[in-house]
Amino acid sequence: MATTRWLDEQEMAAWISFLEVTHRVFRSVETQLKEDEGLSHPQYEILVKLAAAGEGGLRMTVLADSLITPKSGLTYQVGQLEKRGLVLRRACDADVRGVTARITAEGMDVLRAAAPGHVARVREVLIDQLDRRQLLALADALGTVNARLREQADGPVGAP
Repeated sequence: MATTRWLDEQEMAAWISFLEVTHRVFRSVETQLKEDEGLSHPQYEILVKLAAAGEGGLRMTVLADSLITPKSGLTYQVGQLEKRGLVLRRACDADVRGVTARITAEGMDVLRAAAPGHVARVREVLIDQLDRRQLLALADALGTVNARLREQADGPVGAP
C-alpha cells in the first residue's frame, strides 16, 4: 500500500495561494465582463475562439476540447450567445451529425467592445502585479503543469 505524501508547509502554502489567486482572478474577470458587456467569462472565451477560427467556425467538439469544458456546458453557453445573435450553429458540411459554431458580425462587434476592458482587468489583477522575471517563472511553472496534465488526458505526445 502506498504511503500518503502529505504536503509540507511550503507545498501547502503554494497550493492555498494557487487556489485563492485563481478564484480571485476569475471572479474579478467574470465581474468585469458581466458588468461591462453582459458576458460570462466562458462566453467571452467562446467568442475569442470562434473569432480566431474565421468564417468556417469550429465544430462544437473541437471548441469544447479547446476550452477544456464539458460539451453540455458548452452547448448551454453557445445557446445563450445564439439567442443574443452573437453566434450561429449549423450542421457540419462533412458530417451532418456534427454541429459547427461560428461568430456573427454582431458577435465580433461585442468581442471588440469587450476586449479592451477584459485586457485592462487581466493586467490590473495579474500581469501588472508581477515583474518580468516573475511572469516568466509563472508561465514556465504553469506550462510544465499544463503539459503534464495534457499528456495524462491525451496520452504521450506522438502516441497514436
